[in-house]
Order: sequence, then C-alpha cells, then structure tokens
Amino acid sequence: MSNYILRDILIISLLLSLALTSCTQDKKTNNSKKEVELLPEDIVELRADQIILANIETGGIETRMMSSSLKVSGEVTVSPQSLATVCMPLGGFVKTTTLMPGVAVTKGQTLAILENQQFVDIQQGYLEAKNKLEYAEAEYNRHNELYKDDVYSQKNVQQVTAEYKSLKAQVKGLEQKLALIGINPLNLHEDNISGSVAVVSPISGYIKSVNVNIGKFVAPSDILFEIVNSDKLFLELNLFDKDADKVSPGQKIHFFINNESEQHEAIIFQTGKSINTDKTYKVYASVQEVCKNVLPGMYVNAIIEASGNNATALPADAVVRFDGKQYIFVFDKNKLENNISFTEYRMIEVRKGVTNGGYTEVLLPEGFDIKSTRVVVKGAYNLLSAKKNAGEMSCS
Repeated sequence: MSNYILRDILIISLLLSLALTSCTQDKKTNNSKKEVELLPEDIVELRADQIILANIETGGIETRMMSSSLKVSGEVTVSPQSLATVCMPLGGFVKTTTLMPGVAVTKGQTLAILENQQFVDIQQGYLEAKNKLEYAEAEYNRHNELYKDDVYSQKNVQQVTAEYKSLKAQVKGLEQKLALIGINPLNLHEDNISGSVAVVSPISGYIKSVNVNIGKFVAPSDILFEIVNSDKLFLELNLFDKDADKVSPGQKIHFFINNESEQHEAIIFQTGKSINTDKTYKVYASVQEVCKNVLPGMYVNAIIEASGNNATALPADAVVRFDGKQYIFVFDKNKLENNISFTEYRMIEVRKGVTNGGYTEVLLPEGFDIKSTRVVVKGAYNLLSAKKNAGEMSCS
C-alpha cells in the first residue's frame, strides 16, 4: 500500500473522529442548553487520541546552511586535446586495417596501412636531392676557399652558392613531406624505399568511428578514424541568460545521465563570456571521477548548487499551502473541557525560501519567538485537512 493511500486513510479516520466529537458535543450542548465554543479561524484543536492518530510531532525551528539549486541540461564532452581526427595528407589506397569502433588504442599505434605511388616518388626525390646536396656542399666549400686565394671569380662563387642553397631548401622541403606521411628521413636510405606507410594514432583513447575498408581510396581531406580519450570528461551545460549571475567557477554540480538514478559529480571551471543568439549561456564543468557509463555525447540533467547562507528552516513537510499562502502550525495551548484534554494549534503565515536536503527556509513574521515556540514538524498536512474539512460532515 502506498504512502498516499495510508495518508488518505489517516485523514479520513481523523475527520470521522472530529465529526463524531463535534456531534457528541453538539448533542450535549442541545441537551444542556449551553453555548457551543466557537474557535478562531486560525485555531485547530485535537484530543490526545486524535493527535496520535494524526501522527502530530512538534519541534523547534533550526538554523541551517541553505543553498539554492539550479536545474540545467547539457551534454558530456571532451577537450579538443582529447579528440583526434585522423587523415592522410597525401591520400592513398587502404592496404590493411583491423580496427573496429570501441577498440582501445595507444599513441603511436598503427591504425591502417596505405599505399600510394607518391610515397615512392617523395622518398626517391629526397634521396636524390640529398646526394646532390652533398656534392653541392663540397663544391660550395671548395669554391669559397679558392675564391679567397683569387683562383675563382666572384661570379662562379655566387653560382655555386645559389645551387647549394636551392638543393638545401629542396631537401628540407622533402623532409617535411616525409614527416607528414609518417616517414623519418633519418631512417630512410636507398634499400628501404616503400610504397606503403602506416597511419598511426596521435593520442591514446578509443576508436569513435572507422570510415575505411581494404582497397578504398582515401583523399587527403577524408576522415579515416576518430579517436576520443574519455579519461577526462567535461560537461557543457546550457543556462538561460537570466541565470548567468548564479554560477561561478568552483561550484559543485550533481548530474545524471539518461534515466539512471546514479548521481555523478562535476566542478565548474569556466563560464561563458557571451550570450548566444537563443539567449543561452554556456557553463563548463570537469567530471570528478572516472565513470565507465558516462561517455562523450551523452545527454545529462544537472543540478548546480548555489552558494548558501544560514537561515531559519523547517522540514519541508512542516510548511503547507492554503488559499494561495504558506503556513506553519505551532503549539498554542492545552485545555480541559468536560474532563477531556484538548490541544490547540495555531496557523501562522510564513514565506518560503529555498528548499534543500529535505528542509525549507522559512521567513517568519516579526516578533516570532524562535526559542520557545514549538512548531508542528510532522503531521501538518493532517492538521490542514482537519481544518478545511471540519464541519462539513453533518450530525444525524
């Protein structure tokens, strides 16, 4: 049986008890011709047994650290340094690849082997230019020595110098091309020229997507693989511009993914510096622990904890709503009527503040005695129901 059904049964029992009490008192009044006591509008009275039935408990008003919260949404993401798009600058045909999405890779690991005749041409051109440079450098040094001895003219020296510098630039350019396709010029010689090069992973992480297959030709602009490192995740949250002043770096965030009940934590490390055209505001937070079920691209619901301050507070159930206003019940007095003990509870209007951790901030009326007043902290809803429904039952 749910708590709501139990609560309804409790209220009905309480109302029946109140009605029977009212009828009994009315009959006694009619028989004795005595005047019936009229209670003030803000008073509810119960007998001792009714108090037990309504589960009424009283307590004091507490001073607690209360913080407001802000509900937002967003998605899990990674920093640009943790996401890599792998391409081949010169393209080529895919010779081999064995990877599937979701596979873990390490930095420098071979992802695929590509073949291209241009690879051979670049290596050949580099080795030829390098050999010519060695000869040109020797000629350059020799001509400079002879020029000092007035054996060669300045014109001859200038011609040799120009040829030497041109070959030097050519070699440097080819070295950069070799580096782009993953070939180390220092390890290249005439006996190991190859038409195949390895495509390697620039970071460690997991394969997010594979866009190649054996025999496929890929152009320089084609994306071969996408790799993501999920060791350090971030949240990209969307706030409305009206809430921009409520967040700052260092605030804690509790977030949930999909429909899971498991709670995760993040800390805000950066807030946006401008408002988007749709009047939203970006907030970025770092996920605090490694969670295997939290992956980039997932949608999240988050609660941002705002800064708190000490406030007068009561359990959330102690504050009830009646006729559009907020009220609490306080113990007023005990009394004896016809040898029957009654307790009176007084309704007092309050204003609600923030609700956090099962407690609600209450703004009390001026002159309220916090130290000595006993507040109904449990069963306030039952008292309100008794007040609203008392007198609606007729006596037979």
